[in-house]
Amino acid sequence: MWRKTRIFMDMIKIEHTLFALPFAFMGALLGSVVKFQQLPSWGQIGWILLAMVGARSAAMGLNRVIDKVFDARNPRTAMRAIPAGLISSKEAIIFIILSFVLLFIAAAQLNPICMKLLPIAVFFLVFYSYTKRFTWACHLFLGMAIALAPLGGWVAVTGEITLTAIVFYIAIMFWLAGFDVIYACQDTEFDRKEGLHSIPSRFGIPKALVLARLFHVITAVGLLSLFFLTELTWVYLLGVVVSFGLLFYEHFIVKPNDLTRVNTAFFTMNSALSMVMFAFTFIDLVVHTA
Repeated sequence: MWRKTRIFMDMIKIEHTLFALPFAFMGALLGSVVKFQQLPSWGQIGWILLAMVGARSAAMGLNRVIDKVFDARNPRTAMRAIPAGLISSKEAIIFIILSFVLLFIAAAQLNPICMKLLPIAVFFLVFYSYTKRFTWACHLFLGMAIALAPLGGWVAVTGEITLTAIVFYIAIMFWLAGFDVIYACQDTEFDRKEGLHSIPSRFGIPKALVLARLFHVITAVGLLSLFFLTELTWVYLLGVVVSFGLLFYEHFIVKPNDLTRVNTAFFTMNSALSMVMFAFTFIDLVVHTA
């Protein structure tokens, strides 16, 4: 059982939760302080955590089932759980259903608007896995899907979507799309061969990396805008500056003719960025509400 559990955790890349989860908590913190001048309750944080686990597990499981044929053909992904025969498609589908049940239960414990918006979230979680079959803008659809985490955190505690929440959503959307473009550079030739769509396969790696930088400029502008749209202080601003440095380094270490450090840029830098932004925001808001 423990071995099978580890295989499932590896299939959904549970460690990549470090990308979106800190931003989901950041959305909840910001929303609660902006609207109520207080931090969210531990109960709200707990249900947001479970909703995040359910949503991300379902989305990754779906992606693995939907892409299993292509994963089997791609040397980089051929050893993933389903093509390698470690998990059957039936087992993966059961896992996906259970993950959606967890998401449904958690959403039901939060603000009533969460249940009303849940079908939209589920649609994006399912739909984005198919977008690589027909559009090079698939990275943007991925960003739209996963950026629902910070927006969901905001809505879960406030029950509303404001301009500030939308700015935050767009910033995280383009952050995710940007680093997904970088990651997709590894599969440029495979995507072209299989007729799959991505920015690298459509425009080439050099132009793709330029577009990824532009996406992250939008992210930088969005994160900086939050400073002016809220009552966040220099503590948050310091976190933004550190994050800018991480984004710069992420692009510095990936070159069109050298993709050997893509995984460092993809996982290490982006995990650090999300945790830095959450940590500085948390410290700022705790001091603000003290």
